[in-house]
Amino acid sequence: MLEGVLFFPVTPFTETGDVDLDALRRHIAARVDAGPGGVFVACGTGEFHALDHEEYTAVVRTAVEAVAGRVPVYAGTGGAVGQARLLARAADRAGADGLLLMPPYLVEAPGDGLVAYTREVAGETALPLIVYNRANARFDERSAAAVAGLPTVVGFKDGTGDLDLLARIVPAVREALDGTGKEFQFFNGMPTAEASQPAYRALGVKLYSSAAFAFAPDVSLAFHRAVEEGDQKRIDALQRVFFHPLVRLRKRVPGYAVALVKAGVTLEGLAAGPVRPPLTPLTTPETEELAAIIAEARAVLAA
Repeated sequence: MLEGVLFFPVTPFTETGDVDLDALRRHIAARVDAGPGGVFVACGTGEFHALDHEEYTAVVRTAVEAVAGRVPVYAGTGGAVGQARLLARAADRAGADGLLLMPPYLVEAPGDGLVAYTREVAGETALPLIVYNRANARFDERSAAAVAGLPTVVGFKDGTGDLDLLARIVPAVREALDGTGKEFQFFNGMPTAEASQPAYRALGVKLYSSAAFAFAPDVSLAFHRAVEEGDQKRIDALQRVFFHPLVRLRKRVPGYAVALVKAGVTLEGLAAGPVRPPLTPLTTPETEELAAIIAEARAVLAA
């Protein structure tokens, strides 16, 4: 079972656009030293959509080597069903401890289709698999309970922000698993998840993905401690000066959920390189604005 802050590393690229495995290794090793509960590599923040098969395999293998068994390593998979199955096998061979299933490519599908999609990918390996509820992969109570019953599915990550639906999904899944003895976890997978985590926690969803951990682990961990300890004053202060401004900056341009994190990693001293098309980078003034937001958060921590 996972616990603590979940780290989603970026995938660094060189200025010529190649994957920079050395920078990735240093990025992951340094952040694991800070103490996350798990590493989710080649996922949304890691530009899963932009990696070819060889790059994906190298990224997952590098992450596994950098983590060296200290925490679990989950790898993203998804897209077209054939690709998702292929990448699931590649992640398994590369030494990943689990999978995060991204949405299928392009098409919308009913609940039964999403269950079938999950079943096909989950059946490729014995690795534990977390389903990502977002974009064109939106589960309802019935389909969420059905995938939770699949042998290797161990978690449900919500990236829709539909708390009304999630309030129905959580008890439906728990009821479906009641008496089975199966351990199952729910995750807040919203961009800048800390901004919505108090609301998710009220529904019993304690785990969340922290994009901020990639570039400001001290701020991310301080917020997590405040949530765990019920320190509302610290929660409010960090929301006001850090997480809410990040949300406002992120929402300016589609794709900034990734570009912002990559800019933050570079600001913190590791050249993460550009984002790949179709994403676009932050402008210079926006990068300066991000630096000011990080500085404000650290001033709160110092106080």
